[in-house]
Amino acid sequence: MDGLFILLVTLITIITILVFILLASIRVLYEYDRGIVFTLGRFVGVRGPGLTLVFPIVQSLQKVDMRITTADIPKQEVMTKDNVPILVNAVVYYKVIKPEDVIIKVENYSYAVRQYTQAALRDVIGNNDLDTVLMEREKIAENIRKIVDAETGEWGVDIISIKIQEIELPAEMKRAMARQAESERERRAIIIASEGELGASENLRKAADMLTKSKGSFLLRTLQTVSDIAADPSDKIVILLPVEMLSLFGKLGETESKEK
Repeated sequence: MDGLFILLVTLITIITILVFILLASIRVLYEYDRGIVFTLGRFVGVRGPGLTLVFPIVQSLQKVDMRITTADIPKQEVMTKDNVPILVNAVVYYKVIKPEDVIIKVENYSYAVRQYTQAALRDVIGNNDLDTVLMEREKIAENIRKIVDAETGEWGVDIISIKIQEIELPAEMKRAMARQAESERERRAIIIASEGELGASENLRKAADMLTKSKGSFLLRTLQTVSDIAADPSDKIVILLPVEMLSLFGKLGETESKEK
């Protein structure tokens, strides 16, 4: 009887241990996860999403997120090619394409991506002057992406995009650029005003030529001006006589004197 009891206890113990091992071996991977499995320290494969078994002690599993990851690059003080200190921060978007490489080839791939992007950001901006950095931000960001992607591709990481978020200039540089922009706006205003005056004078010249070609045109224009002035009783009316009429009066005066 005692032997049967001992056997029963032993059997229950073994079943309990097996159930515990089985439960400890169960891993659940989400759709965006991949599992890197090592057996006695050696890489044996990549597990896909779903339910998978990993034997304790003998095997280990590390999850890798396959989704696009966003990493902020903190503000960096960079000296441009024309010796202007600026503060630049950026954001990098990347995703894992080879989950086994990001675990085996690099210790902390997310930290490595941020650090390499930070170094590339300083190098690329340092090789360009301030005007190029301000006007060609997208082009500079693309150059940084290509440099980082060429290196991180060996780690199993694909750099999708890099965006330069903010470029902060020194206070004195901001004031100088504001004065320059104001001067540029004033120059454009003067040019536009002079072009308008030139166009108006050209139109006046053409109108004068047309009035001189017709004998009655100037008189009609004068009468129209007088009519416009007479619309307001408070205005004084000044009648302008053409020079031709003065010469006509002069001829009449000479004729009368001769007759006398």
